[in-house]
Parts: sequence; structure tokens; C-alpha cells
Amino acid sequence: MTGRAAATGPAGLIDGPGTSEAAWRRWPDLPRCPVMDVTAWSSAVILAAHPDDEVLGAGGVISLLAAAGSRLRLIAVTDGEVSDPGHGDAAALALRRARERADALLALGAAGVEVLRLGLPDSGLTGRDGEIAAALGPLVAGFEACLAPWEGDAHPDHEAVGRAARQAGPRVFFYPVWMWHWARPDDPRVPWRRAVRVPLPAAVARRKRAAIGCFRSQLEPRAHGGPVLPAGFVRHFTRDLELLFRAVRL
Repeated sequence: MTGRAAATGPAGLIDGPGTSEAAWRRWPDLPRCPVMDVTAWSSAVILAAHPDDEVLGAGGVISLLAAAGSRLRLIAVTDGEVSDPGHGDAAALALRRARERADALLALGAAGVEVLRLGLPDSGLTGRDGEIAAALGPLVAGFEACLAPWEGDAHPDHEAVGRAARQAGPRVFFYPVWMWHWARPDDPRVPWRRAVRVPLPAAVARRKRAAIGCFRSQLEPRAHGGPVLPAGFVRHFTRDLELLFRAVRL
């Protein structure tokens, strides 16, 4: 993920303290969403705007699919090279984040996932939906399902990739990331009627927590400030379920 400084969104939704995980866990409707059995998918392509997005939002799904023997392809749209503006060497940070992703996939039991890097500019995807969709078209063809960042996530890069997925993808499901921060239970801005949940067995939830822990560059304090992923934010992704939104063709 690229942090708040580069991702305030058009309404500034990412700023502020956000909704606590305790508030989400008290909401009775979250565990009542219809269940989806993703292990029935023979293949899936996962799109990520930045390294770690796919693990935060859909790491459990990736682990389940890998264990089921599904054909998996991960498309990294950017390398997350500007997540730490004070780092001084964007290329070195991009390589570090790629290694962290590889370690995270190993922790998920998904080391065999095919990873393709498009190398588009981190925090520079706004207005490039068509270009991204054109690049994705041949890469998602033939896959049964496509997972992408939610197009309403309030992070410009996430939204651009989500819109491009809608144009290029086959059967698209969106995973939210920043939504858990700025939204609230029963928030009318969120398409809850299109939500499905994927229960995570205890072993899969443990693998996901271990995978998140691989992203040290995002979890540790930076020279000029706190971590990109504060502990309170990370708690949203340590549940025994993941939420996806079914795409509606326009």
C-alpha cells in the first residue's frame, strides 16, 4: 500500500482516526453476508495496485485457492516505490517490497503464484484506466475470476485499478482495503447488498497474519514519521473472514 500522504482521495476519506476494528466486530450484519466458496474456482487472477494490497484484502482467498490447486496469477500494477518518500532510493524500495511480497506469498502457502509486474508509477494511476485495462486484457483472459481493489476505496490508485478491472476482467470481485478505515457499519456509501464473505479457517487466518507481518517496510516506523500501516489499521485484516463485492456490469 502507499500511505495517506499520497492517498487522501477526492473527499479526504483516508485522513482522520477512522473506524475501529472493535466497531466493525460489534456490527451483527457483517458475519451475515452470503457465503462464497472460492475453492470452486479453477483459476483466478488477482490485481494489486501496490505490494501488500492483495494480502490485506484477499490474502485468505489466495491461501484457500492455492491449497485447492487453482491456477493463480498476481498482477502488480505498481511496485509501491513511493510509499516512503524519505527512503531516498525508489528503485531499492521497489525491490524490497517485491521481496516482501514473495515472502508473504510463501507464508500464505502460495509461493507458486505467477507474479507479473506492470511497473506503472505508484500514486500515478489516476486517469490511466484505459491504459491499465488494455494492459490487463490479455493477462486476465481465460481466468475464471478476477479479484481487484474496490473501485470505491477512496485511494486513487485502488480505484483506477478497480475501474480497469471492470473493463478488462471476466468475473470480477472487488476487495476493499481503505474502506475499513473510513466507512462505518451500515454505511450507505458501501454496496453491502453486493457483499459476500469468505470464511477463513483458523489455519488460514494464521497464515494471513504471518503474511501481513512480512511487509516490514510498511509496518515499521519511517525516518520521517510513523508506519504506513498503523497497528489499528492492520487489525481490520486479522478477522476470520474476508469480504468481497460482486461487480455489476455497466
